[in-house]
Amino acid sequence: MATAVETFDAVSVKNTSIQFIDSDGTQQDGSPIGCVGTIGGETELKEIVKRCEGVEKKKKTKPIKMNLTLSAHVKQSVLRGIFGLSNQGMKPGIYKYSEDADAKDFILTADVIDEFEDVTKLIAFGNCTSATGLKFTVENGADELALMELEFTAYTDDKGNFMYEALIPELDDDTIKDTWHTQFNTSLVEVATP
Repeated sequence: MATAVETFDAVSVKNTSIQFIDSDGTQQDGSPIGCVGTIGGETELKEIVKRCEGVEKKKKTKPIKMNLTLSAHVKQSVLRGIFGLSNQGMKPGIYKYSEDADAKDFILTADVIDEFEDVTKLIAFGNCTSATGLKFTVENGADELALMELEFTAYTDDKGNFMYEALIPELDDDTIKDTWHTQFNTSLVEVATP
């Protein structure tokens, strides 16, 4: 039986995964990104303003996309998919980043943990792409290995949604939490219509 959650305090992020979408539209099974330090997002809005005799009278805002940032120690296979590094035409073990790099679109999922209440919130962004090209920094003599900073753009999916979230205690279908990070799609979260 599902339990309503009244308070949720985000303390940490874990189990961040990425599900790449191939150029033919095939969704790959999810795989962990790596060790994530932070994840954040901000919605970009479009303003529609009504003016009367040059004076603003009303304003409406509509979300147009979400700008996401993620800092992590990223696995090589994930990094290559995000930026489109390829070994096509290369000897084994060689990857190239070129002007025709084919960065993959992807679904981004994560667990946000409330350690005070011992509650997990599942989050998913169903239509993401990298917002920047490949960038990196290596520092000699550093006391701590720096996290890689990644920037993504989350657009609406085919249902018009930017993001999905679910608090695990409120779920009554275990399939959702079991497949969220490996095979997320709208049919997983929508009510089936006859």
